Amino acid sequence: MPIYEYRCNACQRKVAIYLRNFSASPRCPHCGGEDLSRLFSTFALRGTYKDIYDDILTDRQLTDGLMRNDPRALAEWNKRMTRGMEDDMMSPEYEETLGRLEHGEMPQMPVGEMPEDD
Repeated sequence: MPIYEYRCNACQRKVAIYLRNFSASPRCPHCGGEDLSRLFSTFALRGTYKDIYDDILTDRQLTDGLMRNDPRALAEWNKRMTRGMEDDMMSPEYEETLGRLEHGEMPQMPVGEMPEDD
């Protein structure tokens, strides 16, 4: 009883659908459309979080950078922690922040804090 991924040709959304049997006709859970195109699903083999932490903690250059609040080290830490996640799960804001960190720019406000209106 697998979960299949489809692209709905009506609303253009990528959807994951659990099918109880192979003869079932899938419908888009968002718009109810029946015109779906099957996608090849990706998967990732990921070590345990312990493996990821060990990788980070044994990298002396990375840990020294994190201790110095180096934005490039923070970007590398983020990349390692999110390795194996689907790219479409990353928000544009996350991608922008990661790009700034990689170029040495530290964020000016804590994550989640919104600037006040003037």
